[in-house]
Amino acid sequence: SSSLTEVTLFVKRLRRKTDLSNMAKTMRTVLNSNSKVTVLRSDLHAVIDQGFLDVPGNLFQMKFRNLDELQSDIELKCLNDLMSLLAPSTDIRVLLNCVSSNLQAFVIQPSRSKEEFRRVASDFQLRWNFLLTAVSKALTLNYADSFG
Repeated sequence: SSSLTEVTLFVKRLRRKTDLSNMAKTMRTVLNSNSKVTVLRSDLHAVIDQGFLDVPGNLFQMKFRNLDELQSDIELKCLNDLMSLLAPSTDIRVLLNCVSSNLQAFVIQPSRSKEEFRRVASDFQLRWNFLLTAVSKALTLNYADSFG
């Protein structure tokens, strides 16, 4: 029973690494194409600026005035930071370091206990998935050129 659990965890970790590797390969192809990056940036800004995201309010236009506001919108800051780095020939490691730095600063370091970390990390993951789903939906419904 114990070894079965360990094997299952190992397979899950291996699967995640494979998924990340495939995603990195795809992103490198996109990032090495000036026209694809330009279209993607344009589509993302259009979807956000025109308010097509299915999220309450215009969250992307909000200026973070204090740490409490920023803490409640970590995923928005992460997406904005990624979009600001998105340029032709951007190295995928720069984007990954950006996400890693934000998670370290806003999820990992503020957590005082294992339980608090689980709660904060779970909340971030849920909100991040919700936000990315809303972005994908908006790109799809608006027939964005970059969506394919």
